[in-house]
Amino acid sequence: MRVFVTGASGWIGSAAVDELLAHGYDVTGLARSDASAEALAEKGAAVLRGDLDDLDGLRKGAIEADAVIHLANKHDWANMAESNRAERAAVQTLGDALVGSGRPFLVASGIAGLAQGRPSTEDDASPAVGPDSPRGGTENLALDYADRGVKPIALRFSPTVHGDGDYGFISILVAAARRTGVSGYVGDGSTGWAAVHRSDAARMIRLGLEKAPSGSRLHAVGESSVSSKEIAKAIGRGLGLPVQSISPENAMEHFGFIGTFFGMDLSSTSDKTRKLLDWEPTGPTLAENLSSGSYFR
Repeated sequence: MRVFVTGASGWIGSAAVDELLAHGYDVTGLARSDASAEALAEKGAAVLRGDLDDLDGLRKGAIEADAVIHLANKHDWANMAESNRAERAAVQTLGDALVGSGRPFLVASGIAGLAQGRPSTEDDASPAVGPDSPRGGTENLALDYADRGVKPIALRFSPTVHGDGDYGFISILVAAARRTGVSGYVGDGSTGWAAVHRSDAARMIRLGLEKAPSGSRLHAVGESSVSSKEIAKAIGRGLGLPVQSISPENAMEHFGFIGTFFGMDLSSTSDKTRKLLDWEPTGPTLAENLSSGSYFR
């Protein structure tokens, strides 16, 4: 099976490519730079040069593949409207290319905003609908292609997909602690984030491709909730810094843009995903990853 992967050289995408190649798949990865193209070629993946704004390239990659896994996103936190526009245009282009083919179309999403006051589940529909919503409403857009002869599957990732070499949200919190001299948490520190190790997320993607029925919502969640206070304490230990509460009104100033998210309760479960895919996370927990020191080197 030939699988076209966008975001193939990214944090999650590069692990997904490794997982697919290790299980005998032919992979074509989208690469926007020479370095990304070289890294993919060295692994044994085919390379399609382009980016999310190259809609003709995306269409070509989808048409020539037996399945599409869309993991790329601009993640331009200073211009979310542009990120959302590009994301929606890319998903619509890929989906349109697959109409009538019955081919799998796996699209990355997240668990933020799915539920209030409780952990979210796979039964929670995304409230993001339409081009002006977060991520351009692309989870719902992709799932709508089920009525057009496509096999869409939503891949919902924990807010922290952690591991050695992580440059995501946890690394940004570590950087904020270094910059301010304090490892902070928001308010009383009781809000928590779901977490998953990168290797487990990659394995879930591959199993989702193999086993998930059309219209599935899959949760890449290894730990349902790790409190912001626990995270701050682990960072404080790793850096030898004091740990203290940051008031919600000062969170943006202390943490930067991530202060908004760090104060949110983004807990979630993956019970249905585990049962459906026979998937059981086995990678290190977030606390184990932090205690290993890899975030502080």
